[in-house]
Amino acid sequence: MASTYLSRTTDASGNSDQKKWTLSAWVKRSGLGSTQMIMAGGAGSYYTHIYFRSDDKFAIYNHANNTSHNYEGVTTRTFEDVNSWYHIVVRSDTANGTAEERCRVYINGEQATLSANPGQNINYELTGQNMAVQIGVRLAPSTGDYFNGSMSHIHFCDEQSYAPTEFGSIDTTTGEWQINTSPSVTYGNHGFFILKDGNSVTDQSGQSHNFTVGAGTLTKTEDCPSNIMATFDINSPTGGGFSGNSGTWENGNTKFTTSNSSSNFGVSLSTLGMNKGKYYAECKKISGNQGLIGIRGWQGTSTNNYLGDTITDYAIYTSGKMFTNNTDTDIGGSSYANNDIIGVFVDCDNWKIYFSKNGTIMNTTGHTITDITADTNARSLGAYFFGTTEWDSSGNGVWEWNFGNGAFSDAQLTGTTYNGANGKGIFKYDPNNITLDGVSKSFNALSTKGLNA
Repeated sequence: MASTYLSRTTDASGNSDQKKWTLSAWVKRSGLGSTQMIMAGGAGSYYTHIYFRSDDKFAIYNHANNTSHNYEGVTTRTFEDVNSWYHIVVRSDTANGTAEERCRVYINGEQATLSANPGQNINYELTGQNMAVQIGVRLAPSTGDYFNGSMSHIHFCDEQSYAPTEFGSIDTTTGEWQINTSPSVTYGNHGFFILKDGNSVTDQSGQSHNFTVGAGTLTKTEDCPSNIMATFDINSPTGGGFSGNSGTWENGNTKFTTSNSSSNFGVSLSTLGMNKGKYYAECKKISGNQGLIGIRGWQGTSTNNYLGDTITDYAIYTSGKMFTNNTDTDIGGSSYANNDIIGVFVDCDNWKIYFSKNGTIMNTTGHTITDITADTNARSLGAYFFGTTEWDSSGNGVWEWNFGNGAFSDAQLTGTTYNGANGKGIFKYDPNNITLDGVSKSFNALSTKGLNA
């Protein structure tokens, strides 16, 4: 959400004791190491913040002029996964005589340990009359601390204390925590349900407690709790940036800006990898002099290699040639410039790679890539990852990827769009029924459902 946030003011009518409520939200983090708000509410010097702290722990903070109502509860564990979605449930009932049941936090269905329990009967600043409520930004005493990532299915239930099993359950096949898209809950006088299956801020609870976009652009993404899409991995050895670099990631980690030194090149790789099946992604070159777009077969720790430098790298250069093992190969490709969209087709069933420029295939006869599952150079992960590099040590490159998310940065795709082979993902160009090596081939989005298609 970057500098985007949502806002509303509670009704002047409708009572609430401010002690009992439940928040359920699915969030996917894109940035770490900074304070990031999920929800805030209050007025003046009375406010409540629900957020990730700069140490990546989750916290609930309540501030009131009446100091007996002040409270901070912090989880003992951190939350540093930028690939998966977290389901967060905060369950409050401060009138409860049992201290441990006055504020409970659950992450993916499991209760988290908090540093402290709130005092009995304290009031939170989320459900009073004429109170500001904001999603994704600090409310007081100053604005800022924007949430960096994506959010989905935010429920707030006033005067209700619900267990996480109302909003999610364990998948009996995979053992993973999965979303309940239509929970049977009561929302109360000040409750709401927003961001259901898209970027709508219209309240779906029936209470008409609609939000507005306070600032920024609220972009719809196909990345969701039930189908996790690939993004850039800021935690990988190369994805985190080489020493000497200060690359940045934006828009849900789909936009990468390099900052190169004289001997180091910024490389960013996808969170998900491929070693079977067929996959497609699109990369738009925004700026830079010498770009490389393609795949890497391992996530190395070298401080100076670029995409195309290693034996399991395959990347198309801005000239239209392909680089692998530090050698350029003429594949009959054409050069590309700023705002051109390069499609990358990876066929792990036949170990071939193809590229397109603005929807036109460059090499219908694919270039052979290494069977990563058998190659001793696969290193530790045994999979290919989409990636990009700016190969100009004197300048920066900006690259926007659509892994099937349905947008380049915050610009939603419009007009005719296309799904991946399994019906998931949204692309600018059609990745289906393409004649390659004399055979019709179709490609999936790189996502959890695409990997299991």
